[in-house]
Amino acid sequence: MIIGTLGIFLLSACSKSAIISPEEASIQPETKTEGVVSAQAVPVGTVIYTSNGYQLTLTNNDPNFSETVRQKIVDIFFTKYPQLLTRFNPGVTKSIKYVIDPNYNGVAYTSGTTVTYSAAWFQNNPQDVDVATHEIMHIIQAYTGGTPGWLTEGIADLVRYRYGVNNAAAGWSLPAYSSSQHYTNAYRVTARFLAWLENRVNASIVTNLNTALRNKTYTANTWVTLTGKTVDQLWADYAANPAL
Repeated sequence: MIIGTLGIFLLSACSKSAIISPEEASIQPETKTEGVVSAQAVPVGTVIYTSNGYQLTLTNNDPNFSETVRQKIVDIFFTKYPQLLTRFNPGVTKSIKYVIDPNYNGVAYTSGTTVTYSAAWFQNNPQDVDVATHEIMHIIQAYTGGTPGWLTEGIADLVRYRYGVNNAAAGWSLPAYSSSQHYTNAYRVTARFLAWLENRVNASIVTNLNTALRNKTYTANTWVTLTGKTVDQLWADYAANPAL
């Protein structure tokens, strides 16, 4: 819990929680129930951050979780999530959860309104904080059943490309076009195709595709409705001149 307005809070090595603002979150904790909190690692436990009607609950289960990474992924929620909500899904929840899991061997995954991150991934890739940008888009998407996985992941990586804050430092970028690719490859391959479509065909196509997917009105004909061409015809145009 917060004591006054100096960013001081009590957080044991177990799981007591505190409610703080993003501004206070940038201040190093000064008091702990047992000793002094390291400036380099985040205590194990749960903290709730609130600002302007948005709430992020972060549960850290890794005693070695980086304070720098924590600050960056918290900042991504409070700066990018409102932008994505406004553009893609104004009715989506403003309250989400992050979980830092030392037993998860992947990178990150989203289930409902909870994003679980691999502690090991962040330890080995501390610059790759825009994993959070990709994952919070999945909460914004809120697609339910029957949506093409390749398009879901492609849109999330397109969002990482457009809204990411640290992609260059993380060594993350969209791949150059290759004849071996296909729009159904998902993730960055599909994201680059979508970026090309936004730049060269229809600036609102990703917004409109997202709406169709959320409303369960997406079909193969959606591409024709939005652009006058099938997705295969659009891919052929892209392959002929793939420069963004």
